[in-house]
Amino acid sequence: MEQLFGMDQIATRTTTPMARLQRFHSLDVFRGLSICLMIIVNTPGKGATLYPYLVHAKWLGVTVADLVFPAFLFAVGSAMSFSPISANVIERNVFFVKIIRRTLIMFFIGFLLYWFPFFTYDPDRSWTFKSISDTRIMGVLQRIALCYCLAALILRAFSIRITVLIGAGLLFAYWLILYAFGDDGKEFSIEGNAIIKFDLFVLGENHVYKRDVIPFDPEGILSTFPAVVNVLAGYWVGLFIQQKGKTYECLTKLMVAGSILIAAGLWWDLIFPISKKLWTSPFVLYTVGVNVVVLAVLMYMIELRKLNFANYFFSCFGKNPLFIYLASELLYISLTLIKLPSGASVFEWISISLFQRFLPGPFGSLVTAIVFMLFCWFPGWLLDRKKIIILI
Repeated sequence: MEQLFGMDQIATRTTTPMARLQRFHSLDVFRGLSICLMIIVNTPGKGATLYPYLVHAKWLGVTVADLVFPAFLFAVGSAMSFSPISANVIERNVFFVKIIRRTLIMFFIGFLLYWFPFFTYDPDRSWTFKSISDTRIMGVLQRIALCYCLAALILRAFSIRITVLIGAGLLFAYWLILYAFGDDGKEFSIEGNAIIKFDLFVLGENHVYKRDVIPFDPEGILSTFPAVVNVLAGYWVGLFIQQKGKTYECLTKLMVAGSILIAAGLWWDLIFPISKKLWTSPFVLYTVGVNVVVLAVLMYMIELRKLNFANYFFSCFGKNPLFIYLASELLYISLTLIKLPSGASVFEWISISLFQRFLPGPFGSLVTAIVFMLFCWFPGWLLDRKKIIILI
């Protein structure tokens, strides 16, 4: 695989100045597309069943919705390959300060997002402060922060070849841990896996996700370690693209490598189930493979064929991805918390009274999410027009 990707040629983690100056619009579109899909998956309309492929797999298996979060982690890694943060051009002290500061900011914002709106409204019409003792600690932004931090530290400390070995080691070690510490015969069940045991021991039941069959955090601590490989893979691919440039050789190798990873993930699935909630090792291989293939297709369309259809639309998402995601979550939570006299939330009323009235069924739910996504795109467009990049 190293020879296929040309890792032997980029083991020093350096690229030519000309490669550094190249702009790959396909990477911006890929990042924006992942955010776009994240918003659509997270904000389906109410009042109807949803299309199965837009709903996360209940436990084992994979749907289109399950591919979205890994794609964003992959995009984080590809963006890191263009940043001096991940190279040895920044002093060590400055590097650690930047990495730790950004990690803490992202993690804290993610925590506040689950604590929001910081108060509850009791039936006796009194406002009470929302206890922090019941607030979820881990989550999407928290996982992005930790994966970003660990990947940056690994890439700073080791050569490319060693980071590939570390990535493979993380996947195999995670497999062994689930087998060694899970309940016998129930290693991959929701109640008997090692992840839930570790998270409940470290975080406690009050601080994990509670909307599943039992309290279980799909973005828990232990399952974050294999997710680091998604970020590392994005970095490796980003570096490879810079090295090879906008060529058919690059696209061919990406397509072949992506297909091999997809096949490897499906083969491993025979003995180690693919699961987004467990973030299993074959899930990492499968999602990275899909990401590589999609990125290769985008590069072919955008960089080589110069097709510009919807490129600007997705680029607006891709230039301020974390800010737009955070804004979409805050808006969605607010619309679900604000209640009308009928008892329904504003989001529920809009979904049922407007979209389900004219577009009944799952299509109406999908259109609701798409309209919400378009509403979130507008501030991204304004920021892009004013050339503002908000770093989180």
